[in-house]
Amino acid sequence: MTATVSSPPTLEADDRLSPSSSAPLRLSLAPTGSAPALLDGAWWPRCRDLGAELPSLTAVLDPLWGRITRVTVNPTHWTAVPRKVPVAGHVVKVGWFQAEQDPHELLLLSYHVGRWNLLVVPPRTTPVSAAWLMAAASNPLRSSTASRLMEEAASLRTVYETDQAGEAVWDSEGGHEAGDPVVRPRIPSVTAGLPPRPTGW
Repeated sequence: MTATVSSPPTLEADDRLSPSSSAPLRLSLAPTGSAPALLDGAWWPRCRDLGAELPSLTAVLDPLWGRITRVTVNPTHWTAVPRKVPVAGHVVKVGWFQAEQDPHELLLLSYHVGRWNLLVVPPRTTPVSAAWLMAAASNPLRSSTASRLMEEAASLRTVYETDQAGEAVWDSEGGHEAGDPVVRPRIPSVTAGLPPRPTGW
């Protein structure tokens, strides 16, 4: 399956606070048959309540990967980590590992099928950063951990904000009117290289 995010997704204010059963799942997966990587994709939940968010994730993944029977998380960033979550006619057991598991990763296990690792994009991430993270995590050529991708995204955001602040000073000092021929460097667009928008998203 290819990634489901092709442009910076929109995010309503109330989406940041609670999940909605009518809202589309924000998920990006590496292409089927790609070489094994540290991450198999990324998931952008709308809140940090695993019990509320997990049913919609498994509803999409069960037909693709086989029935998800167990997930593990690092509880650092989750407000609620239940032991079991009822999903679509079965129960998913939930475990947690604080020292052993990346705090930005969700591990999913499917009985007799395999395991998958997803980057968990924080719910309050800006749409542009989320789009970059989801594309990077589903790129089979990358070999970054979930935490490393979060660091890269933070670094890109810092460079972008510094560039924006520099432009504001430049404009306030009449830089554009002065006709200065110096071309200031720009950071690359974080939406570059995203896969085409799938139908139905």
